[in-house]
Amino acid sequence: MPVDLSGRWVLETNDNFDDFMKVLGIDFATRKIALLLSQTKVIIQDGDKFVIKTLSTFRNYERGFTIGEEMEEYTKGLDNRVVKTLITWEGDTLVCRQKGEKANRGWKHWIEGDKLHLELYCEDVVCHQVFKKQA
Repeated sequence: MPVDLSGRWVLETNDNFDDFMKVLGIDFATRKIALLLSQTKVIIQDGDKFVIKTLSTFRNYERGFTIGEEMEEYTKGLDNRVVKTLITWEGDTLVCRQKGEKANRGWKHWIEGDKLHLELYCEDVVCHQVFKKQA
């Protein structure tokens, strides 16, 4: 059984997020606002079904998915593209691969100690975020 990612997680570090947003084509003003925001992730995991909510004072995102089931996803409010998304487990790492206009696009979630790590990647740019679990 894979690791349980459920919980409420608060952003602690956000390395290379501006470059990640640039490669997605996100405009200057939106990038500057996004860099100032504190993010909270709420992950609800029920077997192979997930809901991941990303909450901030600027925008909230909610994404539901089932492990191993490819879906069409509209990245509304981010870069507004349609991508084919497939999320799988690789050991204890939750891995998302997205096919669309941008090459090598996706993300990975894993836990180390009491920290949730998120690696966002697109083309040759990688952003690494670290979240701490709230009690």
